[in-house]
Amino acid sequence: MEVYEQIQRYEPFDEQESRDRKQILDYMRRYSNIYERTNEIAHMTSSAWIINPSATHVLMVYHNIYDSWSWCGGHSDGEKDLLKNALKEGKEETGVKKLSPLLKDIFSIEVLSVAEHIKNGKRIKAHKHLNVTYLCVGDEEKLLRCKPDENSGVKWIAIDELEAYVKEEHMLPIYRKLIAKQRLLSKKHIIWAPFLWYACLFAYPIRNAR
Repeated sequence: MEVYEQIQRYEPFDEQESRDRKQILDYMRRYSNIYERTNEIAHMTSSAWIINPSATHVLMVYHNIYDSWSWCGGHSDGEKDLLKNALKEGKEETGVKKLSPLLKDIFSIEVLSVAEHIKNGKRIKAHKHLNVTYLCVGDEEKLLRCKPDENSGVKWIAIDELEAYVKEEHMLPIYRKLIAKQRLLSKKHIIWAPFLWYACLFAYPIRNAR
């Protein structure tokens, strides 16, 4: 299924997702280069919300540009399989070898505003990231490593303590939403410990979210 169709079928969790879903679909209809950074107005990105098998910690990186602990993810750069891109970014940024999607579905969507900044000596204009997030599980026992050109730290952070680590105030509502959705899935037994360990060991997505 194409990403556009996946987002069309996606059921928004709250007002933010309802608003952002409409905006993402509008941008996708408007621009043929929406998967490329050559679109300096807005482009597609994908993120991995990586939890440990006991669902108590989330894997975060200390982002050099944003100067804050942040989730994993990045630009699609032409890749239209956004789950594949999220898994690639998660592995590259953290060093985790086994990273598994817990759901086949999109976990979350958001439009993220990026301020003007300098990257590799080049000025990047303010723009929007049209982001799709996937819920993943990683092995917390494995060695972690940084990706020095992007981050300077990698750490499993207790979900209940996450807000103390995040300096980007505008990202807190997004992280709160992800935690709320994760806990809702746990409550519904869509994700639970035996499945998390199985997915972590065999890199197998559990099921659809609905």
